[in-house]
Amino acid sequence: MTFRVIDTETCGLEGGVVEIASVDVENGLLTNPMSDLVCPDRAIGYEAMAIHHITEEMVADKQRIAKTVGRYHGSPYYVAHNAAFDRRMLPEMHGEWICTVKLARKLYPGLKYSNQYLRYALNLAVTVPDGLYPHRALYDCYVTAALLVKIMADSGWSAAEMVALSNQATLVTTLKFGKYRGQPMERIAREDPGYLKWLLGNLKDLSADMRFSINHYLSQGEAAR
Repeated sequence: MTFRVIDTETCGLEGGVVEIASVDVENGLLTNPMSDLVCPDRAIGYEAMAIHHITEEMVADKQRIAKTVGRYHGSPYYVAHNAAFDRRMLPEMHGEWICTVKLARKLYPGLKYSNQYLRYALNLAVTVPDGLYPHRALYDCYVTAALLVKIMADSGWSAAEMVALSNQATLVTTLKFGKYRGQPMERIAREDPGYLKWLLGNLKDLSADMRFSINHYLSQGEAAR
């Protein structure tokens, strides 16, 4: 059974793919690494550039994601760390999606869940090719692949069980974007519920987790009133 661990780097939280990469996990072994820089459909934000260090000059002569993504097709399972984001960036990918963030939260409670934190907290066996560094797509794929191998070994979950757990709604406690970025959802629902209602009505690409969380905190606020 093959799992394709996939990652994208973007122009910002709203999208615009500048890099895509993947590593296959087959019987616990990492194989078939692939990586491509991509010319995005918008300018690269400076905050994003400061994280992944991919500049406009590096991608100016590259293909668009629609031309590049085809060679990443063909896997029955796609695995990503925060799969909701990469799935939104790659809507043309067909197959079941597995989210290592959700699996790690279920299996290893009480930790922080960034890729790099889990790499060291769980003592993951990660061997990354020379020249790669964190927040480049292929580097992050190797870390996520090592995390997936450990999760499967520790949990005994089947592919179907991992898909089911990944599809369960997760309560998001902090808003990750917009004018209240970084603030607790509970407080936003109490002080400005109209903003959360606006998000529900106007942002069609909100993740299932975000919709679930907004509705949860709005209903809590209404009950309190």
